[in-house]
Amino acid sequence: MGVTIHPTAIVDPSADLGEQVVIEPFALIGEKVKIGDGTVIRHHSTVEGEVSMGKGNEIFPYAMIGGLTHDLKYEGGNPKLKIGDNNVFREYVTAHVATNSEDFTIIGSENVFLAYSHVAHDCIIGDHLVMSSHSALGGHVRVEDHVNIGWGAGVHQFCRLGRHSMVSACSKLVQDVPPFMLADGSPAEVRSINKVGMDRCGYSGEDIDKVRMIFKTLYKSDLNRTQAIEKLKKLSDSQGNPFINEVTSFIGSSERGLA
Repeated sequence: MGVTIHPTAIVDPSADLGEQVVIEPFALIGEKVKIGDGTVIRHHSTVEGEVSMGKGNEIFPYAMIGGLTHDLKYEGGNPKLKIGDNNVFREYVTAHVATNSEDFTIIGSENVFLAYSHVAHDCIIGDHLVMSSHSALGGHVRVEDHVNIGWGAGVHQFCRLGRHSMVSACSKLVQDVPPFMLADGSPAEVRSINKVGMDRCGYSGEDIDKVRMIFKTLYKSDLNRTQAIEKLKKLSDSQGNPFINEVTSFIGSSERGLA
């Protein structure tokens, strides 16, 4: 089947549109845009810049996908935004291309960005993120799979959010959140494990208990960070806890420190 373009939409003739793409009234599609099959671009939304988008995405009214970076270090060229499949960008969402020419902002698949949320330049986002309204990612933030970001949360540049982590509503995050942990506050601190998120993804009670043990060792014991990590590594050897290596590896590669 072909493409459906409303007569009032503005679509550059060089844009690459897949099959069954729908472009509603007053939408704008720029010249370097590539849109995958089955994507719906709702009325009054914009996709511009060097954007490559996969299949089955939906862009809601007034969203701006592919906007120029806010970074004052931008010097021209062709920075890019790469988007996977089956993402939802609700009203007024903004997602920017990278800053340096030929670099990428990357958004994976099956993510949901609620109204007014913002993805800045050079972010790398995995799959299954739920990003609530009015939340924002600063430049170069990295988000792993199955993360939840609450309403009005702000994530500082270069922070990382580990797999299955959560940042609570109205939090200000300035450091990294390890996998499976929940951070809350301003500035945000890790308060507990993300039990609800793990439940929803089908983790067993035994798995959740193993993650809870990691949390207690890192955040509730009298050990300093180095001692806590050493203890966890010893426990990993004796107990076969598959989550310890993931958490300790994340911590070992942290540049901003842990929330």
